[in-house]
Amino acid sequence: MAKNLLEQLREVTVVVADTGDIQAIEKFKPQDATTNPSLITAAAQMPEYQDIVDQTLIKAKKDAGTKATQAEVVSLAFDRLAVSFGLKILQIIPGRVSTEVDARLSYDTDATVAKARDLIAQYKAAGISKERVLIKIAATWEGIKAAEILEKEGIHCNLTLLFGVHQAIACAEAGVTLISPFVGRILDWYKKDTGRDSYPSAEDPGVLSVTKIYNYYKKFGYKTEVMGASFRNIGEITELAGCDLLTISPGLLSELQNTVGELPRKLDPAKVAGLSIEKISVDKATFDKMHAADRMASDKLSEGIDGFTKALITLEQLLAERLERLEKEMVAAG
Repeated sequence: MAKNLLEQLREVTVVVADTGDIQAIEKFKPQDATTNPSLITAAAQMPEYQDIVDQTLIKAKKDAGTKATQAEVVSLAFDRLAVSFGLKILQIIPGRVSTEVDARLSYDTDATVAKARDLIAQYKAAGISKERVLIKIAATWEGIKAAEILEKEGIHCNLTLLFGVHQAIACAEAGVTLISPFVGRILDWYKKDTGRDSYPSAEDPGVLSVTKIYNYYKKFGYKTEVMGASFRNIGEITELAGCDLLTISPGLLSELQNTVGELPRKLDPAKVAGLSIEKISVDKATFDKMHAADRMASDKLSEGIDGFTKALITLEQLLAERLERLEKEMVAAG
């Protein structure tokens, strides 16, 4: 019997679910799962996850003390909500969950390090080893430097919002565990910039970017893993079959599962040896110069941080409104 594309993909790539929807994770049984502020905000608004939100708020209110303001309670709950979802996800998957540092800290190395340590401490308090958690950090220069510090402490990092090879090389040189180069967002930028409606999957600029990064890492023996992310269609995914990991939304996982056909391996370390690739060393000056010269990476990194920041602000507002309702219910119940 012919295998579906998802089964075949799993034979050459670690499949990761890109969602905060726990029911979707239960359905597809991925090895790992990733979340981000937008996904957590979306999940927090689903009725089936209201209990997680409410329990997090009630515990934060208790821990903050009777004199704490509503804003202080919300701030504490906000910090804990991503971990609450992470703990639920870890009950289902065998591997690791990625939990993101507040995007508003993306240009502050010290604050990012402090927040990452706090997230790991929360997981530890809940009985979860740091080996099962990846701290997600935006791949700014400051974020990469924070990851370098954290990796030396045994805290593993997933560098996200990664669009350019300069970001990828800096991450590898910093000893980062894993990077998440974005495929679909690169495609979005090129479509808008060129006015083209579409690209064949093999010529998709996002696919080409991840392929280039993968080949560079394998050519020079970097241990940092490549996890393609942010897909717009299954063609982008099948073109990256063989990548270390791919993090895929539930909708596209379903499409892969429902599609039968041949899935040849496209990325393979064995094919890299004969490639002619120039090795580049990336310090801050080189990083800044390459980043400034790469309009797509510059645009999409700042846009991504702005987008995640807006999602976080929305989440804080949702938590404040929910806390107010809970407080009224508690008063009414006596």
